Amino acid sequence: MQLASWRLLARLVKQADVVVEVVDIRDPISTRSRRLEKIVEAFDKKLLIVLNKADLVPRLVAEKWKRIIEGHGYEVLYVSATKRLGTRILRGTIKKLAETKPFVATVVGYPKTGKSSVINALRARKGASTSPVPGNPGYTKSHQLYKVEPGFYLIDTPGTIPVEGSWPEAIIRGRAPEELKDPVPPAVALIEKILKYNAKAFEEAYGISSRDPYAILEELAKSRGWFYKKSKEPLIEEAARTIIRDYHKARIRFFVPPEEFLREVNY
Repeated sequence: MQLASWRLLARLVKQADVVVEVVDIRDPISTRSRRLEKIVEAFDKKLLIVLNKADLVPRLVAEKWKRIIEGHGYEVLYVSATKRLGTRILRGTIKKLAETKPFVATVVGYPKTGKSSVINALRARKGASTSPVPGNPGYTKSHQLYKVEPGFYLIDTPGTIPVEGSWPEAIIRGRAPEELKDPVPPAVALIEKILKYNAKAFEEAYGISSRDPYAILEELAKSRGWFYKKSKEPLIEEAARTIIRDYHKARIRFFVPPEEFLREVNY
């Protein structure tokens, strides 16, 4: 997986009039880059936080997350780029923040928050390549400038910004599942996190009712016929990679409720 350097990101932010940070609405706090936001503030640029994948959560949840982040002084929208929901409002909001023409907006985000899908939706046609799993073919390899309309240009940032998120997001978004030497620990942490907010997530996704992470991995491996050749034990490493992939592909229903964040910060 190609990672953009902070120096390059800072240069792209400096060149832009508006910075669009794409965040996964299923877990907005873990998929925001506070370091990037500080760079935007240092250059005195306009920042728009876009809560993407809004089709994966109830609308009430999307509205609550929007209000919470707005309460901290940010401009916020929620959209579903792949479903083309809210993208017209997104385009208008970017133009409003830019104030004058011509202007350049740069789009940034952690892996699998959907920044390339946001660019494609803004352009109303395909152009920025997309990939369902971090590290796969389809990732942006060099920054590109796209014309949205006369006077409105978009910069797609190269590769992915360095992932700073909390465990296990920093691991599962920072590397392709195939690149993880031991995918079991982050997969177990991810399973625990998902079960905390949706006890039936793995029953819905795989028909597995167990709530023990290792039992879930074993049952998934057995159901797929994945075993070590010598020991005949379940190949839980492949099951772990599958769960990480399916999380990125939104095949496992899960989201962090806004109330969790409110409790943590006593907001």
